[in-house]
Amino acid sequence: MQTALPVQRKATRPRADALRNRERIVTAAREMFVEHGPDVPLDEIARRAGVGNATVYRNFPDRDALVREVVCSVMDRTTAAAEAALAETGDAFEALERFVHATADERIGALCPMVQSTFDQHHPDLEASRLRCEQLVVELMDRAKAAGRLRPDVGVGDVMIAIAQLSRPPAGTPCFRVDEFVHRHLQLFLDGLRAPARSALPGTALTMEDLRKA
Repeated sequence: MQTALPVQRKATRPRADALRNRERIVTAAREMFVEHGPDVPLDEIARRAGVGNATVYRNFPDRDALVREVVCSVMDRTTAAAEAALAETGDAFEALERFVHATADERIGALCPMVQSTFDQHHPDLEASRLRCEQLVVELMDRAKAAGRLRPDVGVGDVMIAIAQLSRPPAGTPCFRVDEFVHRHLQLFLDGLRAPARSALPGTALTMEDLRKA
């Protein structure tokens, strides 16, 4: 008598429409967190994403899971922008410029209040994304400084906090209504970063650790 072997089932892949719905939820959540903060009702996020409430909860069992996914997705795309800038072989300051503008489109200004008040900032997923991103931005800025194109008295914290502040719309203002002004104001900021510097900055260069301790 032979013992029947268990049938091995292939792991099922998420359907394409399920993946699209998940991405739509994350995109809608990112926009609404930027506009209204992390406490925006989940049914409002579902409405903007064009899905039902059940679809939101099927993908994200609670608010923390959704917020964490939004934060990590933004960090991952910011990291990708830094990697792309470092891969460029042209002008080092222009590479930094492209990174800054690409990062502003990710609306990292929404990250600070969410990370500080909504879930564990030391969650492994967040820690890995954050450290990788910071290392790349430091490398990007060091390259521009070594080329004599970036003023030496600025740190990665100076750049990241400026992007966050300039790319976040006033509370309650839809993202698309300020998009046309964000890159204009960022370019004004970037022009102030060019070497040689025209004035001395008060205080010292900010690091990301300085911002976390503030």
